[in-house]
Amino acid sequence: MHAQLYNDKELFRLISEGDETAFRMLFRRYVPELRPLILHLTKTEAVTDDIVQETFLRLWISRDKLPEIENPRSWLLRIVFHLSFSYLRKQVVHHKAIDIITSAYSADASASSTEETMVYNAMMKQVSAAVAQLPPQAKRIYLLSREKGLRILEIADELSLSPNTVKNSLVRSLQFIRKQLELSGHLFPAVVVWLLTR
Repeated sequence: MHAQLYNDKELFRLISEGDETAFRMLFRRYVPELRPLILHLTKTEAVTDDIVQETFLRLWISRDKLPEIENPRSWLLRIVFHLSFSYLRKQVVHHKAIDIITSAYSADASASSTEETMVYNAMMKQVSAAVAQLPPQAKRIYLLSREKGLRILEIADELSLSPNTVKNSLVRSLQFIRKQLELSGHLFPAVVVWLLTR
């Protein structure tokens, strides 16, 4: 399958049918364009990589809707801008919160490290609590991925499941954990993404 033979709409149609080769083609086609744009907005390499990953994750999750999309490029750009500006908005909240907490403790340098430790510990507890709420199979898949570092194919082989089942389970689990973090009031996206994608 040669990427040049397919336009974006054709690749979207193939992806909607679960074609992972078409998905990789689209990924390779658009990352060189999207990555510099995201980096320009966020000014952060790690966040840029996370937003690229999240953009294509959303594409894969929404693949049943792809045949209806008339302009794939515009659709992808909308996701990129939404994720980038959501990150920037949360960063403003984050920095305001840091200022308030730091001033509440003290003006010396130790306040910053104290605050970071508190936030890290609180979020680790929240992530653990969210993982504990996952259904048994989803929890097992998540732990094999995040704690044992197994890849999707390795998890599928160990649990006798299809790779797609494992992938979809991980996507749903990450969405659930992120939602729980948001509901708990943690608005620290860079740290959240680091915790969830280790």
